[in-house]
Amino acid sequence: MTVMQTTVLDAGDTEDTEDTEETRAVQEAPTRTDTCAGPPPPHPRPDGQDSYTISEVVAFTGLTAHTLRWYERIGLMAHVDRSHTGQRRYNNRDLDWLDLVGKLRLTGMPVAGMVRYAELVRAGESTYGERYELLESTRRDVLARIAELRDTLAVLDRKISFYAGAGRPHEAGRPHEAERTR
Repeated sequence: MTVMQTTVLDAGDTEDTEDTEETRAVQEAPTRTDTCAGPPPPHPRPDGQDSYTISEVVAFTGLTAHTLRWYERIGLMAHVDRSHTGQRRYNNRDLDWLDLVGKLRLTGMPVAGMVRYAELVRAGESTYGERYELLESTRRDVLARIAELRDTLAVLDRKISFYAGAGRPHEAGRPHEAERTR
């Protein structure tokens, strides 16, 4: 069943959209936040006491130490503080950033795009428009991938249904409908 719904946009405008699973998922997505999906995971330590070694960040994030160093080298991570002995010291803000980078990786955004986004963030508020465009483009790509995956899932579901009923007898002389696409 398709239901039409009216969505209130910024500045009091309205938009009629079909109420489908896809539009609901898109509408439920967070819209005006600095993170991709709600608040980041809770920090292991409170702000002010948040000094993490690279091995602790590896344990929290699942990234390798090599990847963390590479992120810093290519400009994906801002300058990471150092201890008096020169060892990297990460903070909660760095963990939040790494969480966002992980989400951007999941979208399929190329590393160059993530680095560009990082540069725009460091450049300040004057780059909001460019950041918006970059993220909006990535969002369109993600929605296209979701549609492709739904199509793929439908094919798998048909195949699974066929094989689930493969051992049952069929009407004489009439092949099972799904048999034609084995």
